[in-house]
Amino acid sequence: MTAPAAPTIRVATVADAARLVEAMRVFNREEGITWDPVAGRVALDGLLADDRIGVVHVADDADGALAGYALCTFGFDLEFGGRDAYLTELWTAPARRGAGVGQALLAAVEGAAATRGAGALHLQVRPENAPAVSLYVTRGFEASHRVLMTKRLPRP
Repeated sequence: MTAPAAPTIRVATVADAARLVEAMRVFNREEGITWDPVAGRVALDGLLADDRIGVVHVADDADGALAGYALCTFGFDLEFGGRDAYLTELWTAPARRGAGVGQALLAAVEGAAATRGAGALHLQVRPENAPAVSLYVTRGFEASHRVLMTKRLPRP
């Protein structure tokens, strides 16, 4: 059996939203994250409609199946000269893992962030997720010596 052809990596559009939400359900379940797909869809629609917020890339197999996606949002930090970027999600379909899809998506995100003026690209990864950690180290990411802390804020 021959390996599947490399997927086509492209910027997602609103037309991709429904299949992205389904993949995001899988991603969040795999990560053990409680996720509301209705609120997630609203946020995704806003992101897809405004490239000042960030960019979503999809990996399409030749048959049109979703091989993976990557979601990158933008922030602002003086330490990095202004705009920075955050890889908030990178997911590869289980059948396509280990085939370079994650590498291709990450390269697309890095290029898009740099082109849009980001001085750094941040991400979070569970330390026990060895394949993901290996991917990120291979691409030049380093562990930060800071502790990420989060506080959920009430929405107006």
